[in-house]
Amino acid sequence: MSSGTKTLQRPAPSDILLANPVVAVLRAGHARDYAPVIAALSDGGVRSIELTLSTAGVFELLPGLIRDFGEQVEIGVGTVTTEGEARHAIDAGARFLVTPVTDGSIVSAAVERGIPVYPGGLTPTELLAGWRAGATAVKIFPASTVGPGYIAQLRGPFPDLQVIPSGGVAIEDAPGWIEAGALAVSLGGPLVGDAFKGGDLGELTRRAKKVSRLVAEALGARGPR
Repeated sequence: MSSGTKTLQRPAPSDILLANPVVAVLRAGHARDYAPVIAALSDGGVRSIELTLSTAGVFELLPGLIRDFGEQVEIGVGTVTTEGEARHAIDAGARFLVTPVTDGSIVSAAVERGIPVYPGGLTPTELLAGWRAGATAVKIFPASTVGPGYIAQLRGPFPDLQVIPSGGVAIEDAPGWIEAGALAVSLGGPLVGDAFKGGDLGELTRRAKKVSRLVAEALGARGPR
């Protein structure tokens, strides 16, 4: 950076995410359906919860969900595609932001407020742009198109890059990504299953416990970060 340029203050990942590096991505018909699913995930040890803006009512119900679950989980907002949405989410209490794209204005809005942010990208150019803008980690999306080996290829030119895979990551895939060096893994359908369609929430808790166990074992095998 040139002299006089402010040093970048990259927001750190939360202690909750570091303790169990799994992000549950929730998409429902309406945000009023979120509460029992959040409770079931928390019971299974998954406590980083992404509420997507493709679900109706997120901004309206977010403060209440944070009030009810804020002691147990961290609730962030995902599918953020504009700076306005980013600022609205932060003002409503979001603990982190996730985007499907690399947009510097979204990253900057979060960095200015000290909020962890995970911008999405797939190519080295996109991922590096998000990282340089101040992202806590960059989201490899859709991760299923590249696989865990992609991390090693990225770390060649970008050794400090922190990544979170998202999109098509199955429960059984999670440990491979962690062993490859991912900061965390992001799971939607493979973890949530039919929970928003009347599915057994006890089964959801069991799936959450399973992915939490697999990831913990992978962290142990990988050793210190």
